[in-house]
Amino acid sequence: MATQLKNLSDFSNMAIPDAGIFRFGIVVAQWNAEVTGALYNGAYTFLTKHGATEANILTIEVPGSFELTSGADMLLSDVDLDAVICLGCVIKGETPHFDYICNAVGNGITNVAIKHNKPVVFGVLTTLNLEQALDRAGGKHGNKGDEAAATAIQMAQIKRNITYGRF
Repeated sequence: MATQLKNLSDFSNMAIPDAGIFRFGIVVAQWNAEVTGALYNGAYTFLTKHGATEANILTIEVPGSFELTSGADMLLSDVDLDAVICLGCVIKGETPHFDYICNAVGNGITNVAIKHNKPVVFGVLTTLNLEQALDRAGGKHGNKGDEAAATAIQMAQIKRNITYGRF
């Protein structure tokens, strides 16, 4: 595995814009709460560390990863946000359920982003077991929540640049 010894959450070579001018939504799945809670803490902390205020971060919880899509769609339909971060965890089991959920969530998040013309970030872990998930939710491979927040900030800035013709 190429990432076996790598901390994926190293942002030292990335320019992260000031998040203070943006409004973010975070949709977090309740299923696999030990993992999704760590992803949420990573994302929230990253946003505030980079200038986002608590008042400009709206969080909703949904039952599971499958519901992330509808949660993001509801937020963007009713709240003026610059980006939405979807955080979940799907762990492979013995049935094809994993494949159906991962495919639906990936496509759903993409479709919500296209529908609303806003960044909707895929911060969903798709792992073979709980250990792999924990390794990516603040463990030895960093925190995918941090990565999702960094992506949301960067994409919100890109959208703003396009909207105001700043290239």
